[in-house]
Amino acid sequence: NVSTKEGIHLALVELLKNLTKYPTDRESIWKCLKFLGCRHPTLVLPLVPELLSTHPFFDTPEPDMDDPAYIAVLVLIFNAAKTCPTMPALFSDHTFRHYAYLRDSLSHLVPPLRLLGRKLVSSPVSPSVTPHEDPSQQFLQESLERVYNLQHLDPQSTQELLEFTIRDLQRLGELQSELAGVADFSATYLRCQLLLIKALQEKLWNVAAPLYLKQNALASAAAKQIMEETYKMEFMYSGVENRQVVIIHHMRLQAKALQLIVTARTTRGVEPLFGMCENFLQEVDSFQRCFISELPHMQDSFVDKLLDLMPRLVTSKPSEAVKILQTTLRQSTFLQLPLPEQIHRATATIIEPAGESDNPLRFTSGLVVALDVDATLEHVQDPQSTVKVQVLYPDGQTQLIHPKPADFRNPGPGRHRLITQVYLSHTAWTEPCQIEVRLLLAYNSSRSKASTRLSKSTWMDTMEAFPPFEYGIEGTIPFSKPVKVYIMPKPARR
Repeated sequence: NVSTKEGIHLALVELLKNLTKYPTDRESIWKCLKFLGCRHPTLVLPLVPELLSTHPFFDTPEPDMDDPAYIAVLVLIFNAAKTCPTMPALFSDHTFRHYAYLRDSLSHLVPPLRLLGRKLVSSPVSPSVTPHEDPSQQFLQESLERVYNLQHLDPQSTQELLEFTIRDLQRLGELQSELAGVADFSATYLRCQLLLIKALQEKLWNVAAPLYLKQNALASAAAKQIMEETYKMEFMYSGVENRQVVIIHHMRLQAKALQLIVTARTTRGVEPLFGMCENFLQEVDSFQRCFISELPHMQDSFVDKLLDLMPRLVTSKPSEAVKILQTTLRQSTFLQLPLPEQIHRATATIIEPAGESDNPLRFTSGLVVALDVDATLEHVQDPQSTVKVQVLYPDGQTQLIHPKPADFRNPGPGRHRLITQVYLSHTAWTEPCQIEVRLLLAYNSSRSKASTRLSKSTWMDTMEAFPPFEYGIEGTIPFSKPVKVYIMPKPARR
């Protein structure tokens, strides 16, 4: 505790010195100033004009928002202003703008303030407006409702509407951080639907396969991308409920059907298709058992029509079954994605290495060098088992590191801090080159909600042994921007 304003000023000066000396500790220093401002608002109040360099008569230059020291001062002042209603009267116009920026980018450090007489308030929704009347939320709902009437449009108009809506949702997520998760989630789902519509265009399928190798490659790439996007939707977002999981798996089932159709067009002979068709029908059967309670809400969907045609599909030849799949896929309705209550996308920001140094990290070839990695994680579920560090070398070699559980800290709800070391090694190079460091989110389909529900149902089912639903499918999803680091392995001295 501090008893005088001079003590507050001295503590701030010393912390700013530490910030200059140890820039990688800025999160800890900002957090310290947050608590200092919360506990001593009356001592911070007389220091505000000096700290913000304001003048009662003259305009002063606007400070640089990229300066960590200025952010530290603002964190101290804004936390003190939370319980000191007279303090905002001392703020200049650019201070209010900087508050809005920090409230969005560092919401865990900057509290909501009630700034009277300004449009800038503590939350994006005015107290007199109910959440259902929030213009941004209303825009999101209207955009999605427009899209769900796609059945009444021609294919070209459908594609254009989807493209415009995806663009609007992405922009909405950038402008409204509170809606970023649900906007990105909805845009990803619409992107999958757009890829499916493009891949099923009639002109791609009316000509013999050998003449349309490029189009076959396009459809195959679309199916692969849809699969990747659905895994992102299932494992990269927190707050996803069962009613969204069934829609995600339904979209993935459509992608698998598209893969089967493309494979059938490019595969010679009937024998290979028997196994693929049988595996796909098992997938449909597993889907039915896993989501049987949700099927009444999926009328006229792809899986609903497939289940009606199941007796015919089981007895059909592979070529006939593929034709039925293709027709059913085209005629299926677009399922509406119910919006979850709260959904957040997992994100990671690498603080260290900063990737700004031109001085290479030198070490003897064949030996190892430690690279410090410091990153903040947002809305990551079980980071100790899912977060990995990837190092990509210029020659294409990839190194995947699983940090120790002790390397993770939990500074607040929904937030984690990763502080670890990555050990690098390589043969000798003739000149320094850049490596890329990024964070990956690992997933395993056997840990999904669908697999959990299926295991419960198969435990009770003793009549037949069914294959697990997507059991053991593993992968990784990049969820941070790559940081480039110069390194220089030099030859060993003889």
